[in-house]
Amino acid sequence: MIIKASTGAAVLLFTQLMTLSSTEIAERQPIANGISFYVGTYTRGESKGIYRYRLQPDGKLKSFGLAAESENPSFLAKSPDGKYLLAANENRDDAGGGGTITSFEINGEALSLIDKKPSGGASPCFVTIDKSGYVFAANYSSGNVGLLRLGSSGMLDGPLHVLQHEGEGSHARQKGPHAHSVWFEPKGNTIISVDLGTNELWFSTLDKDNEKLVPTAPYKLAMAPGAGPRHMAFHPKGSWVYVVNELSSTVTQIKKNNVGHYEIAGSISTLPTGYEETSSCADIHISDDGKFLYASNRGHNSIAVYQVNSSNGSLTLVGHEGVRGDWPRNFTLSPGGDYLLVANQKSNNIISFKRDKKSGKLEFVSEIEAPSPVCLLF
Repeated sequence: MIIKASTGAAVLLFTQLMTLSSTEIAERQPIANGISFYVGTYTRGESKGIYRYRLQPDGKLKSFGLAAESENPSFLAKSPDGKYLLAANENRDDAGGGGTITSFEINGEALSLIDKKPSGGASPCFVTIDKSGYVFAANYSSGNVGLLRLGSSGMLDGPLHVLQHEGEGSHARQKGPHAHSVWFEPKGNTIISVDLGTNELWFSTLDKDNEKLVPTAPYKLAMAPGAGPRHMAFHPKGSWVYVVNELSSTVTQIKKNNVGHYEIAGSISTLPTGYEETSSCADIHISDDGKFLYASNRGHNSIAVYQVNSSNGSLTLVGHEGVRGDWPRNFTLSPGGDYLLVANQKSNNIISFKRDKKSGKLEFVSEIEAPSPVCLLF
């Protein structure tokens, strides 16, 4: 009976594995030994491109060195099937006047260069991809969004279309458009482009027949004067969206009204009461259960922790956790939400924190060196 049971279990396991894709198997295997992640960097100093690290089960960090050479890969994204990695090369003048998007094949522990195409503008600081393979690049300096397409072999087509933003805000850094990120509405067809320069969120949809972005009505939502919106986080219930504002160091909650249009519900500071030194926000993330929201402060060098009201989405400050470094450009929650990792750009280090899922608070676990880290991607 013991032999039969073991054989049956083995057969069952084999059958289950055969029904999984190679990507799903790869995602399940590292759990016991840790989870690998990639680090995008600025290559103006010692860095040479994209690096690979591992978050181990105890929260400690391990470096595997350079995964691929790439110029200023300041933001990273993976294809939906997990086979390819995209990098936004944040350059003003690269091969004809703008930045580029580079695609790599993920080959086990290494990245293999496949293709590079113009991003449609200058200084792309954000890249993302939808389920059908369309790639969106936020070009900061030129203030526009470039549309490309990733093929099944990892080759890139485009730019297919460029949606140009227009306007300015009231802050000294808002003399013109500065597209900073692009997001897909989780439970809808709306694409939201966040523009720090015009101080607005821009709304559009993707016309796949003509492969272009089409503005929707209303097509813009203004933030508070001088706010400088940068990144967003969507509540898992789909009811609320949170915008982190770089220039005003605030988080703004937006929600849909009774006709389906977004409106501002309120804002909250990311800084302690009485803090008067220079600081600016960079990144924002929400826990999978929707109970806690996190935002990074560059200058104050901290992660602001908020509890989310389950009935109306409003935020209550839990506290601040120092990042043990300088200039937390980007941070991320690990798959499953047990850890929060911070990339400190100026101090050249990555910090891991254990996350208390009941209180939302963070506890320091580990630190590791990284050359000018600006993006973390599991």
